Order: sequence, then structure tokens, then C-alpha cells
Amino acid sequence: MSRRLSLLPLLLLTLLGTMLASLSLGRYPLPPGEVLDFLLHQLGLGELEAQRQALLHNLIVDIRLPRVLTAVLVGAALSISGAAYQAVFRNPLVSPGLLGVLPGAAAGAALGLVFSDSWWIMQVAAFATGFLAVAIGVGIAGLFGGSLVMLVLGGIISGALFTALLSLVKYVADPYNQLPAIVYWLMGSLATADLPDLARVAIPMGLGILLLASLGRALDALSMGDDEAATLGLPIRSVRYGVIALATLISALTVSLAGVIGWVGLLVPHIARLITGPGNRLLLPASALLGAIFLLLADGLARNLAETEIPIGIVTELLGIPAFLLVLHRARKGWV
Repeated sequence: MSRRLSLLPLLLLTLLGTMLASLSLGRYPLPPGEVLDFLLHQLGLGELEAQRQALLHNLIVDIRLPRVLTAVLVGAALSISGAAYQAVFRNPLVSPGLLGVLPGAAAGAALGLVFSDSWWIMQVAAFATGFLAVAIGVGIAGLFGGSLVMLVLGGIISGALFTALLSLVKYVADPYNQLPAIVYWLMGSLATADLPDLARVAIPMGLGILLLASLGRALDALSMGDDEAATLGLPIRSVRYGVIALATLISALTVSLAGVIGWVGLLVPHIARLITGPGNRLLLPASALLGAIFLLLADGLARNLAETEIPIGIVTELLGIPAFLLVLHRARKGWV
């Protein structure tokens, strides 16, 4: 166990190194050492020429830092929510879209883009409809007993409903102005990230990630079955629906920040499980750190593979499919 615990500091150091590399990459590449010197100067350590400092401030703080921080937050949120969903439902193929949160948030974002020019309204609509989709799925499950199977089926029904609503919104959208914006948003992008938008959601997303990471022991108990968890004094219903609420909160907020980014919440928890083992106490924080690293790498490819930026959702799907096949090859014996 102590050996596996040492993986978390290692993953944290890897994340910091990846962030430094991401701040260095771009159309105007910078040496990592110079980026580090600038960051130290911002903390009052070291000296920089005034003209060079202004250039570096524009490149690093105004342009690159917002998307790097957004990638870290979105990657961590999607990954830890995926790991939490998989633990709650005891199903390795569950992802943040299970209860319809991603289709719901996507439909809300599309509605916001059609009926308002405000980016803030679009983000609020994405968050609200993501939660509404989950509420509908949970409500359907409640009508039929509230079991895990009914929760899954309720999520499938809710996701289908909001997928149909999204198709309807795209059908009525202006094909010259609104529809291209909707399609681009649905492919996922960090290009519009800025510090004010990030500041509005960083606190609830960060708290949600930390709370989920703290529930590892409870999820380990829940994974043994409801009867065994009850004998340990675990409030099963509160833990189950609390985890679902937290995972839904942070998943919906990722859509409001960066659009729909697939595969992260499904793939990364499996990679983390291969490294840490099945215990959720280590798996949840490891998933968050690995998710942040994975999305930073995907964003680096999205920015630098072609002359124009590739939507990051496309990159995560292209990376996710072969990576998941490798994970499937390694993990299949534990699934059957």
C-alpha cells in the first residue's frame, strides 16, 4: 500500500511537468526554462527585461495559462466522475454520460447558443439541463424501485430524450451562423477558455473533485454489496446519491467550460486502475491526476498537429479508441 501511495506524489510531479511543457508549446514556442523563470519572477523571484516580461505575460498568462488550467480542471473532473460512477454502479463500462448528464448539458448549450448571444447564458443553460437530465433519469428509476439497473435504464431514457432535443435544436438553428457554432462546441474545445470563466466554476469543480476523492473508503464499502455496507453502518442511499450528485455537478460544469469531450471519463479510470489496483481510496485521486495529464497531452496535440487547431474532442476520441483496446486486452480477465 505504501508503495502505491507514493504514486500520487509522482503523478502530481508529472502533472506539474506537463503543465510547464504545455505553457511552452504553441505557435511561438518557448524554452521551458524561460517559462519557469517568468513564473518565478511573477512570485517576486528573479529579474526579467521589461519588454521580454510583457511578451511573456501576453503569451503565458493571457493566452496559454487559461486553457492549461481549464484542461487540468476538465480532465480531472471527467476522470474522477467516471471512476466514481463505475464504483457506484459496479460496472467498468460506465462513464459520465451514463445518467444523461453530457447529452443534457449539450442540449442546454445548444439552446443557449440559439436563443442568446451571451456566453454566460449558454454556460448556465448547459449546467442546468445537465442536472435536469440526471433528475429525470433518477425520477424514472424511482418510479420502478430505484435499483441500480433502473438507474442505468433511466439514464439511457433521459440521454435519448435530450439527444433528440439536441437534434431538434440543430434542425431549427440558423444554418449559417448558429449551427456551425453548435457543431464546433459539441466537438469540444479549449480555445475559448479565459480566466474569468474559469474563476466562476473553479471553486465548485475543485470542491466536487476533492469531495469525491475523500469518499474512496465509502465507495470501497459500497462495492462489497448493499448488505455488507449496511452492516458497516454506511448510509447506502445517501452515499450513492451523493456521489451521483457530485459527479453530475462537475461533469455538467465541464460541458459549460469546454463542450463535450468524450472517452476521458471512461478510459482514464481504467488506466488508473491498472496502476493503483481496484481500491477507490487511491483510484479516485489517481484518476483525477491522470485525467488532467491526459487532457493536457491531448490539448498539446490539438494545438500543434495541424496549421489550424483541431477540436480536442476529436483528439480524445482518436487517442481513446486504441488506448481503450489496449486496456481492454489487459483487463478483460477481471470483467468476465
